[in-house]
Amino acid sequence: MVLDYTNSIPLYIQLKVKIEEKILEGVYTGKIPSERELMDEYYVSRSTVRQAIDALTREGTLDKKPGRGTFVALKPINDWLGSLSSTSETIQRIGMKPGAKLVKAETVQLPKHLQTLTGLTEGVHIKRIRYADHIPIGVENNYYPIELGEEIMTYDLNKKSLYDLLEQELGVRSIEADQIIKSERINKEDAKLLNVSSSMSMLIAERILVDFNGEFVEYERAAYRSDMYSFKIKLSRKK
Repeated sequence: MVLDYTNSIPLYIQLKVKIEEKILEGVYTGKIPSERELMDEYYVSRSTVRQAIDALTREGTLDKKPGRGTFVALKPINDWLGSLSSTSETIQRIGMKPGAKLVKAETVQLPKHLQTLTGLTEGVHIKRIRYADHIPIGVENNYYPIELGEEIMTYDLNKKSLYDLLEQELGVRSIEADQIIKSERINKEDAKLLNVSSSMSMLIAERILVDFNGEFVEYERAAYRSDMYSFKIKLSRKK
């Protein structure tokens, strides 16, 4: 695979991007190819390979282990079933930095199944990409009653945790949720947003939040990368 020697972008940056793509697509897991293998695959010098590897190591994507090689350093993100926590809290709990990018925020007519679940015909739809250490790990779609959703849209949703907004800013407390978790292949739109293969399987988490009075607060349908997101539960056998 030859890089573009006519491009003004330095070769080591081009190689860095290629390596990142293979990590995100799941081609590289664990130990990545050696310097010699990367030189042969991309027809570049050793110094170009080392510059690309050093850049990815500084960013925390790769981890150099002397005498063993260079390894993918992405950490799996573990969520705990039975604990109602935000994505930001989950990411922070394992030592990574959470982030978000707003894709859309708009008033919409709710799909039929949501009308049945919520008793509403219209609502506010908020769609965001979620990040862990600047790596896109999922896409979240959240639906709210119009009045609540319009209040949420007045905040900077690229920076704010939705759960923090509900509890700390908008006074929505004593929340509980019903949640379903399943696996589905990612849709084309979300694959493009996450820069992953359209054949990737995703962990789909759907949940409905209600307040202390049992009133509908939020419906969320989130798709998380299955190579980075897992759910952990402690089981016991009772006799």
